[in-house]
Amino acid sequence: MTKNKVLLLLFLAIMAISSKGKNYPYRSDCLWVTVPDHTDWLYKTGEEAKVEIQFYKYGIPRDVEVEYSIGTDLLKSDKNGKVKLRNGRAVINMGTSQTPGFRDLRLTAKVDDTTYTHHVKVGFSPEKIKPFTQEPKDFLSYWKEALAENQKIPMEYTSEKVEEMCDNNQDVFLIKLRVDRRHWLYGYLLTPKNMKEGAHPIVLTPPGAGVKTIKEVTSRPYYQQEGMIRFVTEIHGLRPTLDEKDFEDVRSAFSEYLEMGLDNPDHYYMRHVYLGLVRCIDFLCSLPQWDGKNVAVMGGSQGGALSLITAALDDRVTLCVANHPALSDMAAGSTGQTSGYPHFKKEEGMYTEANMRTMAYYDVVNFARHITCPSFLTWGFNDNTCPPTTSYAVWNTLKCEKECLITPINEHWTSDATNRKQMEWIKSRLK
Repeated sequence: MTKNKVLLLLFLAIMAISSKGKNYPYRSDCLWVTVPDHTDWLYKTGEEAKVEIQFYKYGIPRDVEVEYSIGTDLLKSDKNGKVKLRNGRAVINMGTSQTPGFRDLRLTAKVDDTTYTHHVKVGFSPEKIKPFTQEPKDFLSYWKEALAENQKIPMEYTSEKVEEMCDNNQDVFLIKLRVDRRHWLYGYLLTPKNMKEGAHPIVLTPPGAGVKTIKEVTSRPYYQQEGMIRFVTEIHGLRPTLDEKDFEDVRSAFSEYLEMGLDNPDHYYMRHVYLGLVRCIDFLCSLPQWDGKNVAVMGGSQGGALSLITAALDDRVTLCVANHPALSDMAAGSTGQTSGYPHFKKEEGMYTEANMRTMAYYDVVNFARHITCPSFLTWGFNDNTCPPTTSYAVWNTLKCEKECLITPINEHWTSDATNRKQMEWIKSRLK
């Protein structure tokens, strides 16, 4: 089999796995292939990056004209051009970057009256990326006081068995948990069958961003099969059994929750969320079946951010797993730099002095400095939701024992194989 056929088969496989990725839409007739001349897609500052681009329709190379633009990660393009493919291929010189960060090659081709787009990012000395966000002098004391005050609230929750989600490997319970004086959250507690007292590690899984039901509750049964108790939560106090119409109504009312109360750290919406995740650990550690030793947190995007934050706030956490963490270096956009989700730079007037002060108390990079437990992170370069620039800002800030899985082609998703690898990492680290 020729090298070209191997490459094509590889990327077709990736397309099938990543049907949610924008670069590889499900069942598309067309396929882009982008191959940087460094196999890890990483360069030193000052080095030139060259990318071979290929375009196929029905698996057949097409000699189309491709328009391209190049810009810094999530920022406006500063270079534009066109190239004509020959035998479906061409090489574009992306140039270089003199500062650590990522450059994005954005591609457009019109084929048979249809426009197709693609992009690929490469990094320049990303291990030297430093966060813009600075830590407030009272950062630790602020959260220590907030936690101490919240601990005065007695533990309160309800539990309902969800028979339709139970099977031969697990039992499932819907939990409603008080997280502070005014707020509750819901979560599904997934437990192995025939649990024993003092025998099971616990795994907290906070949610990704949005106002929505708790999805994929039973999609990773291997946690329960390996004897772990898992708690999959939402953060808004909305019963997950509500129908989608009700969620739509609520979503329209406060879809911008990440902006609510941003002018005051004491009133910011996410305050009760951060405190509530520690209360989730309180709840899980109160279960008689907990082994008394192992507490893991794991999540992706907003859930990845919340996992890192919980690991920093609660020293009972012994393991942390985070995918492409959101809420990272959020204020960087105030100076025209690449900033993390929720991308406050997209709206006028968000970078006020008061708002930026609050962001510093809630930014993942400031929590990352205080994580002491072993941590496993994964992220992709083509992610435009939680860009690689901010993932590296977090990674480079971590001082704990750490491991990473970097998957350059990934956009804002992880594969089933990566999800399973995370569980295996947790399992290998249990005490």
